[in-house]
Amino acid sequence: MALRYRYLRLRLREAGLLPASKVALIAWYLLGLDLLLFVLQKLFGLLKLSYGDSLGGWVSFLSFLVIVFFSILAFRWIKAKALWRLRNRLIVTYVFIGFVPLVLLIALALGSFYLFAGQFATFIVTTGLNSELSSLSAANSTIARHLSAQIQREPAAWTASLESLRRNDKHWANRQICVWLNQTMVFNSSPTEIAAPPQMKNSFRGVVRDHDKLFLRVLETVPVNEGNLTVVSSQPLDQLLQTLAATLGEITLYEGLTLHKVDRTEPGPAHGTQVLTGDNKKAVLDTTQAKPIFSSGAIPPPTRALDRSVLFVTSVPVTDWGNGENANPIGITVQTRISKLYERLFEAQGDFAPTVEFFLLFAVIIFAIIELLAIWIGTQLTRTVTGAVAQLYEGTQLVNRGDFSHRIPVKSSDQVATLATSFNAMTASLEKLIEEQKDKQRLENELVIAQEVQAQLFPHDSVQLASLEVHGFFRPARTVSGDYYDFLALDSDRLILAVGDISGKGISAALLMATIHSAVRAYSLQDIPVLREPAAVGAALSSDVMLASGLHGVDVSPAALLSLLNHQLYESTPPEKYATLFLGIYDGAKRKLTYSNGGHLPPIIMSQDGSIRRLECGGTVVGLFDSRSYEEGSVELRRGELLLAYTDGVTEPENDFGEFGERRLIDLLRENRDLPLPRISEIVTAAVDDWIGANEQPDDITLVLARAR
Repeated sequence: MALRYRYLRLRLREAGLLPASKVALIAWYLLGLDLLLFVLQKLFGLLKLSYGDSLGGWVSFLSFLVIVFFSILAFRWIKAKALWRLRNRLIVTYVFIGFVPLVLLIALALGSFYLFAGQFATFIVTTGLNSELSSLSAANSTIARHLSAQIQREPAAWTASLESLRRNDKHWANRQICVWLNQTMVFNSSPTEIAAPPQMKNSFRGVVRDHDKLFLRVLETVPVNEGNLTVVSSQPLDQLLQTLAATLGEITLYEGLTLHKVDRTEPGPAHGTQVLTGDNKKAVLDTTQAKPIFSSGAIPPPTRALDRSVLFVTSVPVTDWGNGENANPIGITVQTRISKLYERLFEAQGDFAPTVEFFLLFAVIIFAIIELLAIWIGTQLTRTVTGAVAQLYEGTQLVNRGDFSHRIPVKSSDQVATLATSFNAMTASLEKLIEEQKDKQRLENELVIAQEVQAQLFPHDSVQLASLEVHGFFRPARTVSGDYYDFLALDSDRLILAVGDISGKGISAALLMATIHSAVRAYSLQDIPVLREPAAVGAALSSDVMLASGLHGVDVSPAALLSLLNHQLYESTPPEKYATLFLGIYDGAKRKLTYSNGGHLPPIIMSQDGSIRRLECGGTVVGLFDSRSYEEGSVELRRGELLLAYTDGVTEPENDFGEFGERRLIDLLRENRDLPLPRISEIVTAAVDDWIGANEQPDDITLVLARAR
């Protein structure tokens, strides 16, 4: 069961459904609690228990919280998935930096253009109204001046004069003119009488409401000798709107707009209202009850695909003709096409209009080309950056899998290309380093094998004689060593002691040491007749060398062995390779040590009273010069005397006080000469280590101890 649970958790984690954050844990906890309360609510409802009603509020509240938390999780998941790639991040960045402001600017431009078009459409209508009012006012002034000059004539003569003016002006066909002298109407061009309000003393022009109808009306009063001459000109508003709609589009007239005057300290207008005027008072226009009362014209057909319709509304103030006060204003909507507005806008340019159109179109094309070029450049730069990053990511994945031969193609000379070049240099260095590490590992493995082989060359079994106790110690400075020592028992009473030091360190010194070890053992374990000796060493020796070496068909002495080894090493090794070697043969029956020293540090024999003797008889180093003979010496080892042979790794280590030195070694041997041989070697090596301190061991350390008993 536990294994199945772990497997389920693993699968959920791989699918990304296992909650890992605090927000996810809270969201799933709230979802579980919400589902539990929902089930309980339905269960209580089926059982007709009153508890279900009280759980409804909690279910709604928890559902709201669950939606909020899972929305946060969804946003995090989308952000993590969508923005993981650098390209997506750059796209989102470009959208927020470049595209969103561009969209906002385009939307602002379109909105401004639409507002401008609507304002221009209503401007045409209001301008038409004002132009017609100006025409009425000019006609009124003409009539007033004309009639004031003919004030003495009969009204019949006035009628003839006005008819003459009507015939000369075509706009008078739709106008009604009334003339009042003081409070008496002396002329009316229409059967319907236009009463002159007493509150309008001098002049007036504007839109009026008279008997629930709308008119453009102008009043002008001129003083004459008989009193005041008042001329009123009126024209129906709908006739003018029909004329304007014929060349513009659909014009609709609305009424029912309510005007309220309120204090400035009151709250602002509600929905459906518009502030119109105000000083200490403000007028609020309520448009919620507006209804159409007149419509004229039709929306022009589009001339092209982008020839959109434009709808805009404006309000016109209205005066109540009966009392002279401001009445509720009227609303005018204008719905037309952009092409119509364009024609009206450029009709005043005449022949210059195509030039303006050309320059506007040229500017639009230039701006579009610049924008497209900017988008293309941004896309190319994005591809350059994201492509290089993708290649770097792919390269790191391959390197992570161990493919260090992968190289990223470099096709540019920018900073990203420099990064790719650095990556290629890094992988090349890693590849070289791995190869070097493999070679080093292979060499270390070979060195370990060489160390194991070399370790087999040193004596492992305790080689002891009845009259002589021997002990050897060896510690290399590196994996393999050029130091050499050996104990070789010839019979029950004879023992060969060998101590050597090869020039150099490492593998070459170890190989030469192995050669000397093999040669010493080979030459020591059999008698070498004079006639067979050249074949044994692989080279012909002169009679002088054989005579000097003492090779007369008897056992080989230490001096003869050194001569043979010298010739062999000289012939088979480079000139710079040589060795120092001490060879001694101990005869237990005679208690005599016969030796020859080939350039090695002289071994020391310490008596029981502390006096020392050095074994210096011999010759030069082995393998450096050919045809060399070595002297041979012998000493007697009395009971209790101690023999110490060593290499320069014991006496030559240095610190701030100088070398360890032979004198310090002799003092240690003198102080501890009665201790067991292994203990003496431990004391000596510990003293050398203390002298070296934290520094690396500079050379191999070899000690050979022997005590006569």
